[in-house]
Amino acid sequence: MISIGDFKNVELKVGKVLEAARVEGSDKLLKLSVDIGEGSARQIIAGIGKAYTPEALVGKQIVVVANLEPRILMGLESQGMLLAASDAEGPVLLVPERPVAPGEQIK
Repeated sequence: MISIGDFKNVELKVGKVLEAARVEGSDKLLKLSVDIGEGSARQIIAGIGKAYTPEALVGKQIVVVANLEPRILMGLESQGMLLAASDAEGPVLLVPERPVAPGEQIK
């Protein structure tokens, strides 16, 4: 269990995928360029490559944890984390019900 104060520290934002590509040497990782309303795109490395093609993600809105410390995955910096559920068929992206502006906060 975490407190409401801890939860409020997590910055969730809507992002729009601008570009997506497979990470060389991995069948699972995708490199995404995501607009989260900051004026420049963020690079996010996500382990959803078995369930999603890069082409299917471009233009899609996703939910991003925006205030995580950057992490290096396969030599690439990931500047956030996308949110996904997972079932027997693999990851399922969490997406807004209707389009909203990139950078809108999830409350």
